Amino acid sequence: MIVTLQPTPHLVLHTEGGNHYLPLMGKNYWTLGRSEDNTFVIKDRWISRNHAMLQRMENGEFFLIDLGSRNGSFVNGRRVSIPVTLHNGDHIVFGQTELEFYCPDVTQETDPSEPESEDFTATLTVRRLISVMVMDIRDFTVLTRQLDERILSEVIGRWFRHAGQILRENGSWVDKYIGDAIMAVWFHGTQGVTPQEILKIVTALSELHKITLELSHLYPLPFPLRVGAGINTGYAMVGNTGSGGSADYTALGDTVNAAFRLESATKEIGSDIALGETTYQYLAQACPQQGFKQHTVHLKGYDTPTITYGGTFANLDEVLELKSGG
Repeated sequence: MIVTLQPTPHLVLHTEGGNHYLPLMGKNYWTLGRSEDNTFVIKDRWISRNHAMLQRMENGEFFLIDLGSRNGSFVNGRRVSIPVTLHNGDHIVFGQTELEFYCPDVTQETDPSEPESEDFTATLTVRRLISVMVMDIRDFTVLTRQLDERILSEVIGRWFRHAGQILRENGSWVDKYIGDAIMAVWFHGTQGVTPQEILKIVTALSELHKITLELSHLYPLPFPLRVGAGINTGYAMVGNTGSGGSADYTALGDTVNAAFRLESATKEIGSDIALGETTYQYLAQACPQQGFKQHTVHLKGYDTPTITYGGTFANLDEVLELKSGG
């Protein structure tokens, strides 16, 4: 029979000593730069210590994100200022370093009696209770029109890099970069969301807001950076597409879709944050005094009105102060 396989996505690094194969497997993001803490360490004095990152999306797409490098990242001769989708055969340049991105389809004939290769990645899909956070940079399109491309690249690159670190430190299993937004997922047990878990989410949101404010003070921006977030808790189908013992989770379903719609609803209700009903219930259990207000919104794609709870980043800081005894 005919089977279509996805071969290992990879980069080819061109050097004077020959070409080097850099596999893009086993995780959902890879960093590149001079620093030894990168996934791929590149000894080129013209590139930054933490230069760029590759992010794999749940649909298999790859994004290249410049992490605020001094000399920039280029794809097919064009400078990267916001995350860009990579295509098979794309030519990437960092400083004096050249790479090629490969993720082609391969079709081959197989004998059905042959055992499955160990290179195959089985996707185990299970139903899990999760919390999904979607955070968006406000007025990003306006910012791109008013800000120098180099500064824009630095600001957005640093924001993504700090955001990823904050999310992982606060227990998020998945973080995706989607244009001017990020998505994060927290997994919960069958007993529900514990107070400790909901406070981890609150902490991540608060820290993301604070790093956004810090970046606004560091750069000559036409207006301060602002972010908004939607958070939803519920069951979703979660698949592990990792290999070699490394988990790479993706989440699909209404719980995820509603988180994106809730983030959009923050503008409608005039809040920084919009919580789904279940998320709010767990937050209220952990901290009854949290200042969130109930709203009824019409989410795009939903036939009936939706109850959401809107609040501010100041409300989150009050929650953290109360729980810390401050």
